[in-house]
Amino acid sequence: MGAILIIGACGQIGTELTKKLRSIYGTDNVIASDVRKTDPEFVESGPFEVVNALDFNQIEQVIEKYNVTDVYLMAALLSATAEKNPAFAWDLNMNSLFHVLNLAKAGKIEKIFWPSSIAVFGPTTPKQNTPQYTVMEPSTVYGISKQSGERWCEYYHNLYGVDVRSIRYPGLISWSTLPGGGTTDYAVDIYHKALENGTYNCFLSEETRLPMMYMDDAIRATVEIMQAPAEDIKIRSSYNLSAMDFTPKEITESIKKHMPDFTISCEPDFRQKIADSWPQSIDDSSAREDWNWKHEFDLDAMTTDMLEHLSAKAE
Repeated sequence: MGAILIIGACGQIGTELTKKLRSIYGTDNVIASDVRKTDPEFVESGPFEVVNALDFNQIEQVIEKYNVTDVYLMAALLSATAEKNPAFAWDLNMNSLFHVLNLAKAGKIEKIFWPSSIAVFGPTTPKQNTPQYTVMEPSTVYGISKQSGERWCEYYHNLYGVDVRSIRYPGLISWSTLPGGGTTDYAVDIYHKALENGTYNCFLSEETRLPMMYMDDAIRATVEIMQAPAEDIKIRSSYNLSAMDFTPKEITESIKKHMPDFTISCEPDFRQKIADSWPQSIDDSSAREDWNWKHEFDLDAMTTDMLEHLSAKAE
């Protein structure tokens, strides 16, 4: 294996993934890249290149410069942000994927990780225990681009033998990076507000149930699917992935075990409609069977870890 390139390394998942991969493969073997240098500390922590995910030539040059074999394409416009600029969201989410798939088709990359999302599902998808194979009629530009991307990944694998691997991430929760414009981001923000002022105004109704996952589990799943032998990856569109599901009311109760005076109010906005179109729980038995996926964090374990880390960070 040569070097690893992460495109979109400054995003919510990208920063954590970069740190994890560097701890496994060595700092110099993991090239972080993004369209701009945001966090100086992160940018200076190892090899970093300014790369526009929409620029084929830039991507190709970095791959050649560092002898890259594995690419993690994490650049994307998330659900709520994408709705404000659909044309750009489609352009970024799709053409960045084509660039990487075509580089792999040309033999310049050996392996690709590309994240999908529960946003591929829509209002007509079964809400409970959403199956791996089911009705997919996404109603957001983010979901439409991810569903299209899944089809292209499968197509490039079947026709050209491209080794591309993918996970449908549920809502992801992390203490180390701020929310990035996703519909599930309330479940990150709520911990920050609990510690800052003891109350939170949620943009979803208190009974909105969504599939969620702690970032530690999501990063581990990403690494594990890429480390798995190619023959174990039987699904080349994208794997369902799950750990827990909960409502704003339930996460509030979990926080109250640590902070009894914490309160929440709910004022649903345009994101409610997005959330209502998504599954409430996910069947990820294919990932568990094919490459031995197992989650480690449930709601209470996550709450404890989030509050501990955020409290330490604030000191």
